[in-house]
Amino acid sequence: MIKSMTGFGRGEAAGPNYKVTVEMKSVNHRYLDLTMKLPKKLNVYEANLKNVIKKYIVRGKVDVYVTYENVSEAKVDIQYNSEVAAKYLEIFKEMAEEFHIENDVRVSSLSRYPEVLVTENLEPEEDELFSVTEEAFVKACEQILAARQNEGSHLREDLVEKLDGMLSLIDYINSHSEGILKDYRAKLLERVQEVLGDVTIDENRIATEVVLYADKICVDEEMVRLKSHINSMKNALIAGDEEGIGRKLDFIAQEMNREANTTLSKANNLEISQKAIDLKTEIEKVREQIQNIE
Repeated sequence: MIKSMTGFGRGEAAGPNYKVTVEMKSVNHRYLDLTMKLPKKLNVYEANLKNVIKKYIVRGKVDVYVTYENVSEAKVDIQYNSEVAAKYLEIFKEMAEEFHIENDVRVSSLSRYPEVLVTENLEPEEDELFSVTEEAFVKACEQILAARQNEGSHLREDLVEKLDGMLSLIDYINSHSEGILKDYRAKLLERVQEVLGDVTIDENRIATEVVLYADKICVDEEMVRLKSHINSMKNALIAGDEEGIGRKLDFIAQEMNREANTTLSKANNLEISQKAIDLKTEIEKVREQIQNIE
C-alpha cells in the first residue's frame, strides 16, 4: 500500500498508578530520522522504543513526544533503621551518665531523628513500565500508519490521474509528428518551385532533405521511452506493495524528465513545443508529489 510520509499519531496506556502518553508526527525525509523526547524515567528504553517505530515507519522525519504522569497519590514505603536508632540511644545514655541528667528519650522523639525512619516512593517495576510504554507507542504507531496510508491513497489517485494526462499528451505529439513532416515536405517543394520555376525537381533530393529534417525533429524514441516510464510508474503505484517505493518512483520521474527535455530540444513546431512544456510541467508536479511517498 502506498504510504505518505506525512501523518500524526497519538497513543495512551496506563499502569496501576501512572499513565504514559505518546504523540508523534512525521514529514517527508530522504531517510528515517527519529527524534524522541522522553521523560528521564523512560530514557533507558529509548533504543527499544525506536525499534518499535521502525516496524511501522521506513522513511520520514519523525518527532516523538512522550509524557509520564502519576495519576494517583504517591505510594510510599517506610523503612526503620534499627542500627541508627540503637546508636542514637547509646549516645543519649552516655550523655545522661556524663552530665547526670535524666535520659527521657521516648520512641516518638527518637523516630524524628535523621535516618531512623526513611520514606521511599514506590516505583513501578521496570518490566511493567516498559510494557505500558510500549503499548502507548504501538497505539501511536498504528494511528500514524493509518493516517499515512490514507494520505498515500489520495496521493496515488492524484498521481495516476496526472500520468494518464501525460499519456494523452504523448498521443497528441505522436499523432501530429507525421503531419509536421508532410507540411515540411510541401513547404520545401513550394519554395524550390518558387526558385526554380518549371525546372524538374529531383524527388530523391527532396526525400533526402525530408529524411535529414526528420532525424533532427523525430521524437519517436523519446515518446516510446517516456510512455514506458509512465506505465512503469503506474504499475508500481497500483501494486503499491514495494517497501520504500518512493525512491524508485523518484528515479523513474528523473528519467521521465530527461526524455521530456530531449523532446523539447528537438521540437521545431509551436504545438509540439507547447505539449513538451506541458509534459515537463506535469512531470515536475509528479516529482513534487513523489517526494512525500515513503
